[in-house]
Amino acid sequence: MSVDLSKLVVREKIEMSELSGKTIAIDAYNTIYQFLSIIRQPDGTPLTDSKGNVTSHLSGLFYRTIEFINAGINPLFVFDGIPSLLKQKTINARMRRRDEALLKWKRSVEEGKLEEARTYAQASTRINREIVESSKRLLALMGVPYITAPSEGEAEASYLCGVGEAYAAASQDYDTLLFGAPVVIRNLTISGRRKLPKKNIYVNVEPERIVLSETLSALGLSREQLVWVGIMLGTDFNEGIKGIGPVTALKLAKQSKSLDDVVKKATEKTGLEFDTDVHAVEALFMNPEVEKPNGIPAYSMPEKEELLKFLCEEHDFGRERIEKFVEKLAEKRSKGKQQGINRWF
Repeated sequence: MSVDLSKLVVREKIEMSELSGKTIAIDAYNTIYQFLSIIRQPDGTPLTDSKGNVTSHLSGLFYRTIEFINAGINPLFVFDGIPSLLKQKTINARMRRRDEALLKWKRSVEEGKLEEARTYAQASTRINREIVESSKRLLALMGVPYITAPSEGEAEASYLCGVGEAYAAASQDYDTLLFGAPVVIRNLTISGRRKLPKKNIYVNVEPERIVLSETLSALGLSREQLVWVGIMLGTDFNEGIKGIGPVTALKLAKQSKSLDDVVKKATEKTGLEFDTDVHAVEALFMNPEVEKPNGIPAYSMPEKEELLKFLCEEHDFGRERIEKFVEKLAEKRSKGKQQGINRWF
């Protein structure tokens, strides 16, 4: 599970238009997972083509990416590479939970409990190689750049922001802050009207901007101390300490001069020990495996015919609707390209 810093961070609601002209490094796996979870039929079944291939992620990526481009945003998708060994325990736990959710989903469908079924279906969401490769192919045909990180996509996105290749990292996971992203945008890929789970209530989800320096200043912490807070609460790479919530974690971090101090205070307070080498977790956040690409891939014109063939012929999307959006995409890209040329004269 990602660290929960929701009660500690300083955030502000923003309009998508405020990001116009900026490159946003988007956590691709996080985004694809959201689309796979949300874009489903009433009983929780994902969208599929006639061959049985899941297409929920393609629908989400296609339409939302065009929305970004229409808003003047330059999306740069960052895919995960080889996961850290520290994450394997989390990955295994997630797989077990998803297997359990899959069984409950099927049972709920058989019993006609559709609302319950949809909830379990979302919890059973998983990303496989075919979904990743089809996502990359779609982005390439749309002329939208993507890169594959050496390890954690969140770490690479944070690094790209730190070296000025992107303005912000877009992800739902607060771990992105622990990796040092100067600016994090949440809800960028899921903004809009959303139904609350298990409730007949709809809320309007709006993009949020979190500036790391503002959060650190408000909390009176260094980034290293924020990592300690994350370690106590639990991250993708370690279980937290039961009985320590955000307020207590913040207090202990401010009282500590080193991670060893944190471990000692947390252990004395709860009588429990960390399940992982927390020094390795700290090192992963403070010095993650990242690399500066040899030039960020350029934006290009969409390959219209290939894009139509991929979505409509290979995956059964409605041609008339897709054609309209492909034309809009091509028109927007053409205008952007011309504006770039005009700056030289």
